[in-house]
Amino acid sequence: MNNDARRSDDPEPPRSHQRANGQAAAPLVVEPALAGAGVYAALDLGTNNCRLLIACPEGEGFRVIDSFSRIIRLGEGISATGRISEAAIGRAISALSVCRDKMRHRNAQRLRLIATEACRAASNADAFRDRVATQTGIALEVINRETEASLAVVGCSPLVDPQGTGAILFDIGGGSSELVRIDRNGGAPRVEGWMSIPLGVVTLAERFGGKDVSADVYARMVQEVSRHVAPFAAKHGGNLETMHLLGTSGTVTTLAGIHLRLPRYDRRRVDGLWMNDGEITSAISTLLGMSYQERANNNCIGFERADLVLAGCAILDAIRNAFPLPRLRVADRGLREGMLVEMMREDGAIGAA
Repeated sequence: MNNDARRSDDPEPPRSHQRANGQAAAPLVVEPALAGAGVYAALDLGTNNCRLLIACPEGEGFRVIDSFSRIIRLGEGISATGRISEAAIGRAISALSVCRDKMRHRNAQRLRLIATEACRAASNADAFRDRVATQTGIALEVINRETEASLAVVGCSPLVDPQGTGAILFDIGGGSSELVRIDRNGGAPRVEGWMSIPLGVVTLAERFGGKDVSADVYARMVQEVSRHVAPFAAKHGGNLETMHLLGTSGTVTTLAGIHLRLPRYDRRRVDGLWMNDGEITSAISTLLGMSYQERANNNCIGFERADLVLAGCAILDAIRNAFPLPRLRVADRGLREGMLVEMMREDGAIGAA
């Protein structure tokens, strides 16, 4: 995949919801693999975000022609109630309606439309998916954690250092976090082991609090995550020489923005950025020293992430403690890119790995 795949976000088209006469929205048709299919769409409905990427094959990668991202907090309150709330359902359907309109506008024929931890965990997930299908025409595929980890590997593997022996990839989500050991040893990156823990920025912040985080609360967050990471580190934490961390999440991209002192977030400067251990520690310390209001006023964080970013930092610190590697590479890419690459490879539109 092209490391510098171009992204362009067009103005959002008018939103269209269920028809006033109560008829269900026409379903989006997921086409089977078609050699040379022109426009591909990958949608990732996560615990915190709804993201869409629409692209066309180009060379051995792809060119992004449209995208969308909105924080919807689908998993808000699930850890306490076990259910997706009515408010979260409304936010999700609103965002998914925009995604549907974008896919139709771009005439995307090859689609993969996935949902992750919130829809794995909620007792009303099936009813939620039925409402989404009725009101937007989108039929969500709930993927398991292994598939989620695999897609992250496909999407991020171009950022594994070709001069090294591999990477510890981590994806800090809203409701779960995945870790993967990728080894390359001079060849193509391959997965040596993976794990998923039922902790993400939303679940951790809801458990410990995210607005006013004292040093003691932060340390307890790190300790809780470390307990989950320890078995994976015990099995896959050896022979780390010439390896590096590879992080894909809002947490690491936010830390990159803080480190670079960006006046506003700029993916072109963040995706693929290298940070050393001291730079990561300094960026986290900066965030820990900020009040909730100061975090909310920072253009690389904003109000929607201000109460979640320190939970993400705690997850990252637990991973750093378990895998004390000197460098981190930041990835502003992940599941959507992985889905696009897999579909295009299936169709023969781009070469196999």
